[in-house]
Amino acid sequence: MEWRISDGLTEYEQAVRTMEDRVAAIRAGEAEELVWLLQHPPLYTAGTSAKEADLLDPSRLPVFQTGRGGQYTYHGPGQRIAYVMLDLQRREMDVRSYVTLLEDWLIATLSRFNLRGERREGRVGIWIDRGHGKEDKIGAIGVRVRRWVTYHGISLNVEPDLSHYAGIVPCGIEEHGVTSLVDLGLPMEMAEVDLQLAGAWDEVFGGKGG
Repeated sequence: MEWRISDGLTEYEQAVRTMEDRVAAIRAGEAEELVWLLQHPPLYTAGTSAKEADLLDPSRLPVFQTGRGGQYTYHGPGQRIAYVMLDLQRREMDVRSYVTLLEDWLIATLSRFNLRGERREGRVGIWIDRGHGKEDKIGAIGVRVRRWVTYHGISLNVEPDLSHYAGIVPCGIEEHGVTSLVDLGLPMEMAEVDLQLAGAWDEVFGGKGG
């Protein structure tokens, strides 16, 4: 399996083309599986379940329609994107189980920063309990599977501009907010986040063919 880290900001359309090419190559047996870590310029993406009313400020940032599941989300500098291209035929041909593993990966990564990331019934992503009934989302998940090869993946808020979330209803959820490692009092270099993502990957996916 290849583990790739891209410096700078990767344009969204370029990333999608790269993923689609790699998925086809994996499916043909011509390339290894890939975990690709990167950052995007500020933008919104609309998943297959996105509702027009949830785009509150269409002129704020570029908007890209995408084939991943889910609704509107924000990507931008300071957010670690992990695009995951795996052949589920070599693992477990169960998309729901795969999404659970991605959740486990985020939770295991956060635990390395002494944070408790949690699932919530009916809400996609990973959440932080801020106390007093307040819960904020720190990690998002959106996947697509083509002929049993996965792409798209997860995002983890390290130090993004959280004000950009005001332009959308993130993932269609109005009653809760978003947070980041720095917002939680944990300023962190991206290289350190990548190191912990890699360690947590081995912990979660190590016995799954990774």
